[in-house]
Amino acid sequence: MDRISFTEEEIKYLTDFVKRGRKSARELTRARILLLIHDGKTEMEIKEILRICRATVSNTKKRYREGGLEIALSEKPRSGQPRKYTNVHEAEIIAMACTDSPKGRKRWTIRLLTERMKRRKCFKTLNRESVRLILKKAKLDLGRKECGAFQK
Repeated sequence: MDRISFTEEEIKYLTDFVKRGRKSARELTRARILLLIHDGKTEMEIKEILRICRATVSNTKKRYREGGLEIALSEKPRSGQPRKYTNVHEAEIIAMACTDSPKGRKRWTIRLLTERMKRRKCFKTLNRESVRLILKKAKLDLGRKECGAFQK
C-alpha cells in the first residue's frame, strides 16, 4: 500500500488533539497511531509501542484513507441492545408511580412498583433496574408527595 502523507494542519490538529481537552481513550489511541505513522513507524512497531493489536492500526489507516482525519478519529455508531419497552410502556410505569401508594405504604418504592407492574401481561420480564432507569430518565422522584412535579 502507498504511504500516508499528512498535511501540516493535520499534524498540528493531531498534536493538539492528544495534548488538550477530554477525549476517549479510543480517540487518543487513534490520534497516536496517526502521529506514529507520520513519524515513519511500521504497523508492527506501532503495535508494540501502543500495546494494541495490529488490526487497530490497520483499521485506523483504512478509515483515514477512506474518510479523512475526522472519520479516522471518531467512533462509528453502535446499535446496542434493542429497547425492551416502548414509550407507551414507560408512560404506564410513570403513570403507576404517580398513583396513590399501595395500602399500608407511605409511598411507592421501585421494588413495589416493579412487583405491581409484573402482574400485567406485557411486563413479565420487567426488573427493578429497568424501572429505576425509566424513572430516572423521566426525572421522577418517588419521595415527593406530588408526583406531577418533576425535578428540573
